[in-house]
Amino acid sequence: MKVAVEEMESCKRRLVVEAPADVVTKEWERAYDRVQKQARLPGFRKGHVPRSLVKVHFADDVRREVAQHLIPDVYRQALSEVRLDPVGEPDLQDVRFEEGAPLTFTAVVEIKPDIALGDVKGVEVEHTAAPVTGSDADATLDRMREQQAEFRNVERAATPGDLVIVDYTLTIDGEQPVQQSGYAFMVGDGSVMPEVDQAVAGMRTGEQRQVGFRLPDDYRKEALRGKSGTGELKLIEVKEKILPELNDDFAKSLGEFATLEALRAEVVKQLEARRASEERHAVEEKVVDTLLGRHAFAVPESMIMRQIAHQVEHARERMRRQGVDPEGVQWDYPKLIGELRPGAERAVRRGLLLEAVAEREGFAPTDEVVDAEVEKLAQASQRPAPAVRRMMEKSGDLEGLRQALRERITLEFLVTHATIRS
Repeated sequence: MKVAVEEMESCKRRLVVEAPADVVTKEWERAYDRVQKQARLPGFRKGHVPRSLVKVHFADDVRREVAQHLIPDVYRQALSEVRLDPVGEPDLQDVRFEEGAPLTFTAVVEIKPDIALGDVKGVEVEHTAAPVTGSDADATLDRMREQQAEFRNVERAATPGDLVIVDYTLTIDGEQPVQQSGYAFMVGDGSVMPEVDQAVAGMRTGEQRQVGFRLPDDYRKEALRGKSGTGELKLIEVKEKILPELNDDFAKSLGEFATLEALRAEVVKQLEARRASEERHAVEEKVVDTLLGRHAFAVPESMIMRQIAHQVEHARERMRRQGVDPEGVQWDYPKLIGELRPGAERAVRRGLLLEAVAEREGFAPTDEVVDAEVEKLAQASQRPAPAVRRMMEKSGDLEGLRQALRERITLEFLVTHATIRS
């Protein structure tokens, strides 16, 4: 086999590959055998069509079989010979193959960059930790009260902070009217169009009102952006939010605390643990950003686009969990890619840099550490650890876990050897 490699860019290579005619002939023979076993023609049982007729009637099937098996095999062998490890699928060009003749093609691939690591120890960053304050605890307790709030029907006009139930008909210029009964929202929380929010404030149960509105220029459906319309509203119910008193009884209602002070102490403890994790993460990212500023290297485009695709899919999944069908949303992909690209490129550069540090320092999680993490996942899912491990091995998640642990070790190393100034 002949393989020539040309450097197109720092992360891109062109491979010109030629496989000899005898290799092609052998694969053609194997393809004839495979097709012949499945071939059917009038007067012949399945698998008993003569080779001469297979060549006449099933030439396209044979050629397709050759392409599906030969080209990937030759491509993998070519990569092995030149010791390249692409980060994505190849762009195959000028593919030429005929029975009895050499196979030739060009493959354009992207590879990870060679990162010339400098000294990664002694990085200096500034970071001032923010302590947990009494107001932080108060805010958390207020949110807990909000979660335990009750809503009671009232016979008065709706005011900001009330939960209202409305029936509505929205008519947008040039569109079919949209109706819904029993729609609930909080007055003043910004979850509905401002015109509707303002119209409902002051209405009483049973009252009807007409309101004009204009859809915003960034409305999720592009075709409706900036369009005007009218809404017919009928207020069905007004519910006032009743917050529980912040006292010992409230603490006891949560099931684990005898007094309000015991609840507050636990809240502070959890806030401090969360704050410590957030502070640690902030320091890690400052150290990484400093190192990224010291190391300039190109990033494969395919890795950036893959990162963007992951972010888009996560957004779509969040929409599904919220009961919104992402297929019904008109996505402005060029705009979305432009917005996500800087963060995606930074994420890829970060991963590549940490990988380079880990390889140079020889970092890798021990089997005991991996087993311990699998055990945690098993306990969380209430499944046997061996079963969880088998599933993770099959899905590839186990290797992802190893990579995450390796990154954790690398970040610990970098922060330990960094100088943090307040």
